[in-house]
Amino acid sequence: MFPCFNIVYLFFFLANSFIYPVAPAPAPAPAPAPPPPPTSHIIILGSVYCDVCYHNTFSKHSYFLSGVDVHVQCRLKASSARTTEQISFSVNRTTDRYGMYKVDIPSVDGVDCTHVAAIQSFCQCQASLMASSVSGCNFPSRRSNNSTEITVKSKQNNIMCTYTLGALSYKPSSRNVSLCGNEKRLDEDEDDDEWENSPYVFTWPPNPPSN
Repeated sequence: MFPCFNIVYLFFFLANSFIYPVAPAPAPAPAPAPPPPPTSHIIILGSVYCDVCYHNTFSKHSYFLSGVDVHVQCRLKASSARTTEQISFSVNRTTDRYGMYKVDIPSVDGVDCTHVAAIQSFCQCQASLMASSVSGCNFPSRRSNNSTEITVKSKQNNIMCTYTLGALSYKPSSRNVSLCGNEKRLDEDEDDDEWENSPYVFTWPPNPPSN
């Protein structure tokens, strides 16, 4: 009796297995996609001033120039897992009422300024003077006609970096002795070391002299 019962039970079990097959185990979940390559927004700032007393640096009689046209060239080095490439571009900018100009560099794949100590490792920029808007100060200073010195100013929220280029300057056609007096002057033919060691002092300047 018992063997017969076992055979009948086995028959029904096998029949139900064909009618209601056991569901296969679910497939494993796919691995998460890798994070996108780092990108960051870069801002380049620069300024132009009038070197009234031919000091080749910003002095108490200097003032910033608005409406000056500046040509900016930049080259970016983008690195990713697939490739390394260089991106070059050039733009013209005009200084605002404070003598400042700005270049916005949008996010570029493979460029992450927030985790790089030296900007020169991935970005090189050069600014040059094009035209002055002030007739009384429209002679480019030879030493500051081009600027490639670029320094870190700030990093914000790991998505934006702001850098500054060295200041550019114009000068009058002649030095105003009555205004500048006998203040020491850095002639453009003097030793470069004296120019390089002179500090940049960027305080808000006085208004341009009225004509």
